[in-house]
Amino acid sequence: MNPFKAFFATLFTQSGSNIKAEKSSIYDISMRSLTGKPIDFTNYKGKHILFVNVASKCGFTPQYKDLETLSNTYKDALVVIGVPCNQFGNQEPGNSEDIETFCEVNYGVTFLITEKVAVKGKNQHPLYKWLTQESRNGNKSSSVKWNFQKYLVDPKGELLDYYYSTTSPLSKKITKKL
Repeated sequence: MNPFKAFFATLFTQSGSNIKAEKSSIYDISMRSLTGKPIDFTNYKGKHILFVNVASKCGFTPQYKDLETLSNTYKDALVVIGVPCNQFGNQEPGNSEDIETFCEVNYGVTFLITEKVAVKGKNQHPLYKWLTQESRNGNKSSSVKWNFQKYLVDPKGELLDYYYSTTSPLSKKITKKL
C-alpha cells in the first residue's frame, strides 16, 4: 500500500474508534442520592445491584413494596437502587423532598433512591447510557420502555439482564440470579 493510502487508512481507523463509545465500568459513573450526597458505586463491588427507574404516580408504583422486600431479603447479596424519572406520563413530578416523603410514608422504603434523572433521550444520564448501550456495558442494548424497568448488574459490575415493568421484583427471573 502506498504511504498516502496507509496514512489515511490509519487516520480513519483511529478517528472511527474514537467516535464509537468504548466499554466502560459501572464503577466510573458519578451520581447523587436523592438528598444530594455523592454515590460511589465501588462501595457495592461484590454485590448485585438492581437499578429501577421509579415514579410515584404510576400503576407499577406498588412495586416499591416488593423492592423493599427484595432489598431486605437479599441484603447480603444485593443493593436495590431506585432512580426517579419523570419521562413517562409525567408520573414523577415532585421534587426530592416530595419523592422521599412519598417513598417513606407510603412504602417504608429504606433502599437507596438517587436524584431524579433522564433515562432516555438527549439528556440521558450516564448511568442509563451504560445500562442501555452494549458498546458501554459489553453485554446488550435496550431502551427504557416505562417506569419500573429493572437492570441487574452482577457483583463484578457486569450487566446481567434487564426486565420490563411487568416483571415483579420478586420474580424468579431476578431472584434466581442472586
